[in-house]
Amino acid sequence: MDLRYPHLFRSLDLGPDIGVLPNRVLMGSMHTGLEGHSLPSWMASFLTPSSHTATHDSDHHSLSRMATYFATRARGHVGLMVTGGIAPSRAGWTGPFSSQLLHEREVARHRVVTDAVHAVPVPLHHANSTTTVPARICLQILHTGRYAYHPFAVSASNTKSPISMFRARALTKAGVQQTVRDFVHTAVLAKQAGYDGVEVMGSEGYLLSQFLSPRTNQRTDDYGNASLANRARLALEIVQQTRAAVGNDFIIIFRLSLLDLVQDGLAFEESLQLATWLQDAGCTILNTGIGWHEARVPTISTTVPRAAFAFPTHALKAAKVVDIPIVATNRINHPQTAEDLLMNDTADLVSMARPFLADPYLLRKAYQNRPDEINTCIGCNQACLDHVFVGKTASCLVNPRACHETELPSVEDEEGNSTNTDHAVNDAIKTDRTTVRLPSAQRLRIGVVGAGPAGCAFSLAAAQRGHDVTLYDQQESVGGQFHMAKKVPGKEEFHETLRYFRTMLEKEGVRVQLDTTVSFQDMERDDRDYSVDKWVIATGVTPRDPKIPGQDHSNVLSYIDVLKHRKPVGKRVAIIGAGGIGFDVAEYLLHHGDGDKDLLADEVSKEDFWRTWGIDTTLQTRGGLVVDSASRADIISTGAPKRELFLLQRKKGKLGKNLGKTTGWIHRATLAQSQAVTMLDGVAYEKIDEDGHLHVTLRDGQEKRVLPVDTIVVCAGQVEHHALQSEATAVAPGTDGVSWKDRVYTIGGAYAAGELDAKRAIDMGVRLAHSIHDPHVVPGEHVSQATPGVEERLYQLLRRFA
Repeated sequence: MDLRYPHLFRSLDLGPDIGVLPNRVLMGSMHTGLEGHSLPSWMASFLTPSSHTATHDSDHHSLSRMATYFATRARGHVGLMVTGGIAPSRAGWTGPFSSQLLHEREVARHRVVTDAVHAVPVPLHHANSTTTVPARICLQILHTGRYAYHPFAVSASNTKSPISMFRARALTKAGVQQTVRDFVHTAVLAKQAGYDGVEVMGSEGYLLSQFLSPRTNQRTDDYGNASLANRARLALEIVQQTRAAVGNDFIIIFRLSLLDLVQDGLAFEESLQLATWLQDAGCTILNTGIGWHEARVPTISTTVPRAAFAFPTHALKAAKVVDIPIVATNRINHPQTAEDLLMNDTADLVSMARPFLADPYLLRKAYQNRPDEINTCIGCNQACLDHVFVGKTASCLVNPRACHETELPSVEDEEGNSTNTDHAVNDAIKTDRTTVRLPSAQRLRIGVVGAGPAGCAFSLAAAQRGHDVTLYDQQESVGGQFHMAKKVPGKEEFHETLRYFRTMLEKEGVRVQLDTTVSFQDMERDDRDYSVDKWVIATGVTPRDPKIPGQDHSNVLSYIDVLKHRKPVGKRVAIIGAGGIGFDVAEYLLHHGDGDKDLLADEVSKEDFWRTWGIDTTLQTRGGLVVDSASRADIISTGAPKRELFLLQRKKGKLGKNLGKTTGWIHRATLAQSQAVTMLDGVAYEKIDEDGHLHVTLRDGQEKRVLPVDTIVVCAGQVEHHALQSEATAVAPGTDGVSWKDRVYTIGGAYAAGELDAKRAIDMGVRLAHSIHDPHVVPGEHVSQATPGVEERLYQLLRRFA
């Protein structure tokens, strides 16, 4: 078979003791909430409702869902995976009672994970043939140090991180040596549990970073001061003693920071020296880390261009200071991006993490030359990191099945499941999966009105279940408001989701009727002519009317006029509404001039990104940040804003407060550093005068202002567009007693508007597609969501006392 990505599917020999990896992709560590917890059983029972226990594993410490999650990615041809972080001690917990591997009694529960993974064969491509090797999995040992969200936090020195409420106490020398033993002990237990190796987390600002960096290490003993050898001693002793304890047939990955992106971080020359010492200490693979969690530079969000942080890995590779494999990481979400990095000798392996949430079968599709069928990660963080930081199980905006495989199985997984002949393993992971394709007697003929994210997600998932689906939309293409989102700087990846929906709707046989407006009379006709069983209304939202006197002035536009219809916008603009849409419009107007071309994801400039965020690509400064004032002035002057903006909101308080937990600060910083945006809160809109100027009052009416702007853009929220559903459900039952209100389901924005919440819309569509055949799932009671886990309930409980 001719491979479209030959470098991606070259095998990698890790030596006679370990063997061969089938391809050049490592599935990087992500905390998902499936890693379990260390709560006592009585406390876990207290936090778990009886209804949840009845439908899930009664063992509160079971890792069966984690086993299914990783086995699914293995069936997608991932040859080497790394778990989310597992603590080697109580002090190392991410939060109270988080996942750990400290005791012999905890080993057995991990066996279900490693057995499930090892049961999956992954293709090993040769010139003229294909053999297989078992998938492999490593356990990440993570000690959070001063990032711990609990009172037992420790660090190199007595410091407090800006992202935790707890001050960390400095480890004593005896405490440091105990920490070494803790790491080694967890590695030994991991080997007993069947893991193929461990990843030692030494970057991202966690404990080992805190020892390595002069920013946080003010010690004066053998584990500190200005000497790199002393600051590196803890990391090196962990690797050396781990290698001695586990032998040579066990993978040791070290996550090495190449770019801290904080002041007084590691120098790149120090990272080079560390790499040589780590190789000598017994590392098998060097994975790379970019940025501390407290860094004020985006590193993985969709704002970051593809592979924007591969340059330090390339520099490490070019330095030829080590012979062991080196891994490139961060915002590598497409097989062509990975192929290019490998072909250019940037790295020996590439790490992808969130892309395997978006599509567990990414590599299988790439291997089979089906890239258009890949559901590409858009880097939004909304359902992965944003979930994890509030104790929720991770998922994915474009793939709600992620981390919920046991309740929302995929047709792709069903097709790939035939490779696993180990029935004992299938029983052990307790998938509670029914066949994805429904029996013919349960299949329905369904009409869907509205081809936005909710309608597309429902239609695709329903067709994969075996339903006969017709999808209608009045626009000329599917995707709804994603067509506006894709134009916003930093959201170019939305093009990929649109491509995915177009490709997969066609593949699964959904009849797509575009440029078609559906009335209730049309629905009645289709009922007669085609015997439609059920209707799904996904007609989205319409802009809210702000009811400002004078809003009919020609200077006033809606966000739809700007983003969809590209109506001309003046040089001074007032934006009414500072929610997600208001921020999107502001970023668009800052960077888009009239006639500017919309970019695709692989056309976004890395150079502009580096300059904007002050990243030192010469690798000459500590931490990798440009710090001198002349360079900062150059950064600010680069890419001058296209307009002067006023961003306004009625509420008092910080603008953008309800944006994404892990990305909101990026949007606020982007607007602030442009020096072209005035943000005003507590605004009352009085009128728009005959000149098109906006009259407002501030500070509870104490200050009146007139904003002499050229254009006013209204982003004042949305309301549900569900007129079709209302008309249908108002009709009296027919002579057969069947009522329209029993057959019409509303999803997405048409169900509940709020902000343009694609995560909720897609999740709602997929979940309804999995249950609409059930006679108990009736309109009005058809909306379901993931049941909160023990960790989320614990988080909610602790928040009450925080």
